[in-house]
Amino acid sequence: MAATQTGRNRLPEGARERAPMVLALLKKRYPAPAPMLIHESPWQLLVATVLAAQCTDERVNTVTPTFFRLWPTPKELAQATVEEIEKVIRPTGFYHNKAKNLSGAARLLVEKYNGEPPRTMAELITVPGVARKTANIVLFGGYGINEGMAVDTHVKRISHRLGLTAQTDPVRVERDMMQLFESCEWGDLNHRMVQFGRDVCNARSPRCGICEMSGFCPRLEPKKA
Repeated sequence: MAATQTGRNRLPEGARERAPMVLALLKKRYPAPAPMLIHESPWQLLVATVLAAQCTDERVNTVTPTFFRLWPTPKELAQATVEEIEKVIRPTGFYHNKAKNLSGAARLLVEKYNGEPPRTMAELITVPGVARKTANIVLFGGYGINEGMAVDTHVKRISHRLGLTAQTDPVRVERDMMQLFESCEWGDLNHRMVQFGRDVCNARSPRCGICEMSGFCPRLEPKKA
């Protein structure tokens, strides 16, 4: 697919024309987007998002009730051992690293941020286990702040298939999406694309026959000879 130079990043040809159509159709399909991870505070969302790495949201939602009953705030978690945390979060996979990061995150939040996740990207990405994707999710889901757009496997896959980006690095994908969509849309757009990726545009067998975007999806364009 040809590309044109626009702004800081190189966008695929036609990306700016497709973007508003994508947004309108996603809004029609998902008028009230919501996160799949169950949480009641920014701290709980941070924990759930860390646990969701390489794990389904559904499984995380079966683990977090016990987790938050034992350690309702960073203060309690900071006093737990890594081994105790591992026993609870083991079903989410990669539990050694996740337990170590959550323990470190709890201690840092207690020591530096009065037991609450900070409200800026620059501060959040200093928390153990938190990179840009998790930080964006916490900022929007916890505080209603659209500082960037969370790029997970669904967003990355769909943005490529729909010709919105030609980038492979998630940070570069995020920059392209931030060029194409207004900042007020970023948080909900992530939720909409995640749900669309699960319902229609899944990784192995996309349901192109029922996709409302099939009329302009570059993936379905006839191959040029």
